[in-house]
Amino acid sequence: MAQRKGGSKAGRLENLAWGVDDRLGTVEFLNRNITKAFPKHWSFLLGEIALYSFLVLVITGVFLTLFFKPSGAEIIYDGSYTQLQGVKMSEAYASTLHLTFDVRGGLLMRQIHHWAANIFLAAIAIHLMRIFFTGAFRKPREINWLIGVTLFVLAIAEGFAGYSLPDDLLSGTGLRIMAGIVQSIPVVGTYLVMFIFGGEFPSTADFIPRLFTVHILLIPGLLLALITAHLMILWHQTHTQWPGKGRREQRVTGEPTFPAFAAQSGAYFLFTFGLLALMAAFFQVNPVWLYGPYEPDEVSFGSQPDWYVGFLEGSLRIMPRLETTLWGHTVSWNVLAPAVILPGVFFTLIAMYPFFERWATGDERVHHLLDRPRNAATRTAIGAAVIAWYGNLWAAGGNDIIAWRFQIPLLWTTWFFRIGFFVFPIVAFIVARRICLSLQRRDLQQRKEGVESGLISLTPEGEFTERHEQSSDEQAALLRTRQPRELLAAYPHHILPMPTPGRVRTQARTRANHFYLDYQVMSQGGGQGRADGAPPRQRAQIEGRPLEDAAERGRLGRLREFVGKRLGR
Repeated sequence: MAQRKGGSKAGRLENLAWGVDDRLGTVEFLNRNITKAFPKHWSFLLGEIALYSFLVLVITGVFLTLFFKPSGAEIIYDGSYTQLQGVKMSEAYASTLHLTFDVRGGLLMRQIHHWAANIFLAAIAIHLMRIFFTGAFRKPREINWLIGVTLFVLAIAEGFAGYSLPDDLLSGTGLRIMAGIVQSIPVVGTYLVMFIFGGEFPSTADFIPRLFTVHILLIPGLLLALITAHLMILWHQTHTQWPGKGRREQRVTGEPTFPAFAAQSGAYFLFTFGLLALMAAFFQVNPVWLYGPYEPDEVSFGSQPDWYVGFLEGSLRIMPRLETTLWGHTVSWNVLAPAVILPGVFFTLIAMYPFFERWATGDERVHHLLDRPRNAATRTAIGAAVIAWYGNLWAAGGNDIIAWRFQIPLLWTTWFFRIGFFVFPIVAFIVARRICLSLQRRDLQQRKEGVESGLISLTPEGEFTERHEQSSDEQAALLRTRQPRELLAAYPHHILPMPTPGRVRTQARTRANHFYLDYQVMSQGGGQGRADGAPPRQRAQIEGRPLEDAAERGRLGRLREFVGKRLGR
C-alpha cells in the first residue's frame, strides 16, 4: 500500500502509521480481532482482578526497588524511628524502616504492594474455583487450567519471598520454618538448606540478595510469561459463556472488544487500583516496625503468616509426632508429610483433575457453554469437600489464637482440627451433593408446573390453589440445560470373570462414570442426564407424562423402526 504524502505534522504521523502497518500488518490484525466477542457476566471479572493486581504489583514493586537495600550486612540503626535507635539489624530491615518513615509515600506504596499481593492470590484462587465449579476447564481449555494452577503455585512462592525480604522478626520466623521443612527432605535436605541459604540458617548476608533476585526477576519473569500465554490461549480459543436462550456450544456471543470491552477493562483497572490505594491508606498491614529485627532466639506471640500459606501452618500444627530412623537417617514425618508431601499431592491432584473427569465421563466434546454447578452434582460436591478440607487447615494455622481468644485448652483445638481433617470434607461432600440434587428436582418441577405467581385462587369446591405461570424464555433455557444421556456408560459383561488388569480398569472407569453422571434415580430425572436418549419409561418420568403413554410410544417407535428396516428405508 502506497504511503500518503504530506508535509504537515499530521501527514508525517500518517506516513509513520502506514509504514508500521506495511511492516507488521497491524491493520489486518486489528480488523480481525477488534470485533471479537466477550460475554458479559460479573464472574468473568475475577480473572481480570488478578491481572490488574499483578500490574499494580509491578508498578509499586519498581518504586520499592529503588529504595530497598537487599543486604544482610549488620548495622546499628540511627534512623528516624526512635523506638529502634541503637539496635543492631540488617541493612534490609533498616532500609525498610527508611522506606516506611523517611521516603515520601513509601509507607503507602509498601501497603499497596502488600494488599495487591493478597488480592492477587485471592483473585486467582476464586477464579480457579469459578472455573472448576462451572466446568470451564473442559476441552479445549485443559492447557489453560494447567497454566492457572502453575500461576497459583508461583504466586504463593512470590508472595512468601516478598513477605520474607524485610528481615523482621515475623518474616524471619517464617524463614526458620521453611528451613526446617527443607531439612525434613530425606538425604538431600541438609544440602538443599546449605545451597538455598548459602550456609547454615540464618545466613542472611548471602540469602537476602538471592531472595531479592528471585523475588524481582526470576518468579516475576515466569509469571509474566505464563500470564501472556494464558491470555493468548484465551484469545485464540474464545471465552466461555453461561447457558441461556439462543446460546450454543459452537457460538460465543457478547460485547465487541472495542470499544465496549476495552472501555470497561480500562475503567475496571482504575477501580482496582483505587480500591487497593484506599485499603492501603485505611487498613494497616504488616507493620514491620512493631516486630523488630529477626533474632534466632525470639518468636513473637501470635505469629501468623499471610493467608495463602496458612494451610501449611495448620497442617504442621495438627500433625502428630512421627519419626522413622532408617540406616542412620531420621525421617521426620511430622514435618515431611504435612509440609512437603501433602501440598505436593494437593496441587498435583488439582492440576490433573480435568483429565481425570474426562477419563471418568468419556466426554471428548468441545465445550464453550458452562455448567450450572447444580447440574454437575458430583463435581460440585468434590469442590465443596476440598474447600472444607482447605478451610479446616487454614483455621488450624491459628489454633493458638482461637484457644487464647475463647479461653479453651490448646490441645482441644488441635484435636478438633485433626478430626475435622477427615470429617469436614465428607460432610461437605454429602451436603453439597444433596443440595445440588434438590435444586435439580426443583428445576424439573418448574419445567412441569411453571413458576409460582403468588396469586391464590378459590375453586368452586372451596379449595385454595396457587396459580403457576410459564417460565420466561431465558429461565426455560436454563431449566433445559443438561448433559447428554449417552455419556452414561453401561456396565461391562465379561465372559470370564477373572480379575485381569483390563477388567479391573474397565470396572473402575465404569463406576467412576456412574458416580459422576447417574443421578436419575436420586433426582427423578435431573442431574447431568437428559430426557433425550433415555428409555421410554424414564423419559416419561422426566417429562411428566403417564407411563402407559410412554410405553405405547416406545412400542410404536420400535414398530416403526422394524417396518422401516423391512422396507429398506
